[in-house]
Amino acid sequence: MSKYSSDQTAYPKRLFGNQKSLHDILGGGTVADILLWRNKNLSAAILIGFTVIWFLFEVVEYNFVTLFCHLTMAVMIVVFAWSTGAGLADRNPPDLRALTIPESTFRWLLTKINRFLLKFYNVSSGKDLKTFFLAIASLWVLSGIGNYFSSLNLLYIGFLCLATLPTLYERYRDEVDYLASQGNRDIKKLYKKLDSQVLNKIPRGPVKEKKKF
Repeated sequence: MSKYSSDQTAYPKRLFGNQKSLHDILGGGTVADILLWRNKNLSAAILIGFTVIWFLFEVVEYNFVTLFCHLTMAVMIVVFAWSTGAGLADRNPPDLRALTIPESTFRWLLTKINRFLLKFYNVSSGKDLKTFFLAIASLWVLSGIGNYFSSLNLLYIGFLCLATLPTLYERYRDEVDYLASQGNRDIKKLYKKLDSQVLNKIPRGPVKEKKKF
């Protein structure tokens, strides 16, 4: 039993709701399995692949065009050798479907992009001032961090967080929810204080009454 179980009545809310598991929240498909390391071989392979790419660009200082051309040449040579050798050894040639991207992947990606754009519009419109100011503060902090890291390093750090934080949260969910609940209460107190001492004192124009006909 978690050491925070005694505080469940005081902090009943979870970060992503009480009803759904984190696997369901992440979509419940292959992406969720990868992020939560349900398929350890695939998750490790992707992590190693991104690490190799980061190493080639950031440490070895490989040029993108050069690396792209070298990788393309390597793939072409492999496919050529496989296709030629398959005829000589009486084996099947490489399957074209292994080199193509399913249309469902693009539909899933476009759906996520559209949801992000809709969320971005809702936050930017100022309907929820707390979320608006939180987003502005987060972007400001991120822009400051970006001054000390290259874009590639920042993307790699973001990928590492994406590849590790979900599975760590699933393992230590009670502890994280407890701390997040306390942080949420402190943020609400800070916002109420800001609202009462600053936002409410901002002068506003008189509200015109609508004429009734």
